[in-house]
Amino acid sequence: MESTEHEIRDITVIGGGPTGIFASFYAGMRGVTAQIVDALPELGGQLTALYPEKYIFDVAGFPQVLAKDLVKSLTEQAARFGAPAHLAQRVTDLEEGDGHFILVTEKGRYPTRAIVIAAGIGAFSPRRLPQTCAGPWYGRGIFDVVTNPDDYRGQRVVVIGGGDSAFDWGTQLVDRAAHVTIMHRSDRFRAHGATVAEFERAVEAGKASLLTFHELQDIRCPDGSERFTHLVLKDIKGKTTREIEANVVLPMLGFVSDIGPLAHWGLTLQKDEIVVTQQMETGRPGIYAAGDVTTYPGKLKLIASGFSEAAVAVNQAVHWIYPEKKIAPGHSSNMAVFGQRDD
Repeated sequence: MESTEHEIRDITVIGGGPTGIFASFYAGMRGVTAQIVDALPELGGQLTALYPEKYIFDVAGFPQVLAKDLVKSLTEQAARFGAPAHLAQRVTDLEEGDGHFILVTEKGRYPTRAIVIAAGIGAFSPRRLPQTCAGPWYGRGIFDVVTNPDDYRGQRVVVIGGGDSAFDWGTQLVDRAAHVTIMHRSDRFRAHGATVAEFERAVEAGKASLLTFHELQDIRCPDGSERFTHLVLKDIKGKTTREIEANVVLPMLGFVSDIGPLAHWGLTLQKDEIVVTQQMETGRPGIYAAGDVTTYPGKLKLIASGFSEAAVAVNQAVHWIYPEKKIAPGHSSNMAVFGQRDD
């Protein structure tokens, strides 16, 4: 495949999640050129790929907001400055020469004066069910990503897992599905206690079931049918099996993530996270980081803190590229770029 050489930009943001989109906006606000490069086909990161219909309650200014609506608002905000987003492109290499970097993907080469890494947990994919019987049913009854909960209206759904995702989707589907079962290998859950309690109330009301110490053993399908109708479950403690009606399985088993080639860029790393300073410096001049990919004492992996880190990273990058520009941006309400009085 022919690789396209793009025009140089001041800042290239690696990652198109909330932190990356806001970093792109912030670069435009500071009067520099920017672009986003992301491996996913749509902006929004995990919010778009995994949780578009889930409500978020801890973003300032929003009493509650659907993940997809937050992404839409962020994208509209960033669009003011026209920074391009190069999607479905995984970064494979980093070159440096003539006073700038070149990010290399499978499809293009992106010259840039500075980089802000906002890669979240890195390239991620849902952890798949280990049972051999499950493989052929992915996309035909087994779905590890929920994009529209209404797709499961009237279905008999089994959610596998014991974390936040399992119980969040379990509670959201109770009033849509014909029946919801959460199945877990133990009786210890990693989900928020309030969400577990909410699902347990649905169990008491007869709308749902909660099976602990169970795992999937087999999938039953009538001859010639395109969809399964029953699951065979194994009781781990009792060493017995049982069969239940089900036509949808949602494995919520976490994710397999990998920061890929970033591990070889001379950054300060701790496991798969980038250790940053208070200035969001990564250990390599001209490369900054923000969001869930970073770590430092007191780090909180929140969308709210990602926005703050994006602002710090971009302001530092702008000053690094253009030393005559102040680090502190001033108040947006006074900026000429927004048609206001320029300080």
